Amino acid sequence: MATGKSGGGHAGHADLHGNAPDKCELALLLVDVINDLEFEGGERVLKAALPAARALAELKARAVRAGVPCIYANDNFGRWRSDFGAQVRHVLEEGTRGAPVAELLTPSEQDYFVLKVKHSAFYQTCLNLLLEHLGVSTLLIGGFVTESCVNLTANDAYLRGFELFILRDGSASQSASVHRAALQQMEHVLHAKTPSCREISFARRQRGITMRLGSGQAK
Repeated sequence: MATGKSGGGHAGHADLHGNAPDKCELALLLVDVINDLEFEGGERVLKAALPAARALAELKARAVRAGVPCIYANDNFGRWRSDFGAQVRHVLEEGTRGAPVAELLTPSEQDYFVLKVKHSAFYQTCLNLLLEHLGVSTLLIGGFVTESCVNLTANDAYLRGFELFILRDGSASQSASVHRAALQQMEHVLHAKTPSCREISFARRQRGITMRLGSGQAK
């Protein structure tokens, strides 16, 4: 497992637990968006993932401008000798089905990444420690697929006390009905809110970065 800035290090505060110089109560967590989609049913996921990736890309751009950290939590998809950079190159440069999604959500050097080995981004990874160092208490989660890796990551986040916003148009499944059912389950069991990406805006305040939903409620 690896945790850090994608593309390299960053000068700033460092300690024995690594380098996480940003501080923010909010974080955008992108689950398995760098994905070759080369599996049975991948073509159906792609159909839903493309509009989700466009919505996530717009939200991510706003988050970056506001100073909200963006974290990629990505499976290695059986490529055990690869790192996150190798995964990005594989998806983008080898003609994979998932390349159009990765093109919309290509990570920058300012983004964090966590390589995961199971469905949840928390299982046997450094994600919780990274979030602790960033000072995060609220997670905005999007990615693929809703009922599996997004859902299990959200469950583990809930158990750790994070406030959850699952991006309903920034996540996707093989079918719309499965996607909706997974969102409803997270609303009911995890008390998650499920706004669209466009409903979310960010603003800098004296007390830090705030998030505002379309309803006008600030976080």
